Amino acid sequence: MNKKVLSLGFVFAVVIIVTVFTMSFTSPSDDDNAGNADMVKRGEYLVMMGGCNDCHSPKIMTDNGPMPDPKRLLSGHPANAKLPAVDASMIGPGKWMLFSDDFTCAVGPWGMSFSANLTPDDQTGIGLWKAENFIQALRTGKHMGAGRAILPPMPWFNFMNAKEEDLRAIFAYLKSLPPIKNQVPVPVPLTELTSK
Repeated sequence: MNKKVLSLGFVFAVVIIVTVFTMSFTSPSDDDNAGNADMVKRGEYLVMMGGCNDCHSPKIMTDNGPMPDPKRLLSGHPANAKLPAVDASMIGPGKWMLFSDDFTCAVGPWGMSFSANLTPDDQTGIGLWKAENFIQALRTGKHMGAGRAILPPMPWFNFMNAKEEDLRAIFAYLKSLPPIKNQVPVPVPLTELTSK
């Protein structure tokens, strides 16, 4: 009986040692990265330099023209915004691309697309995303790295070869923002715009 207790104790000790050893060599979680002040600061710098607010933030009109609304930074096309009227004769290859007055909605030969909510809201933003989803989305041009195509004017291809640490920094910054509940509309195919 003492041998059984000794054997179980040995197995238990080995399991604890292996668990502690494994945990000490795993990479930090997204939450750990989001709390890293230097990484978040780097991500904020990259988002500002990349012009992400140009399309992903609703605007307010100022004396200097439209500026990102600081209360709705990176929350995407406003769910309650009236969709712009579209003249179907202006859509097609070689013709103009149209934007809404706050640049969060674009119309072109692909149809009508809306800038995504990049805040960490779980239901309407990227709150449930992991860094890997974000990186794959920017590397593949697919929503969450595996879904529908990311439509123009989002220049995802400019991020394809970005350093992974820069993409992780951008993600950490986005996850550090206050979550804003804003359900962005789904894209409207060109056929639906031109059939009216």
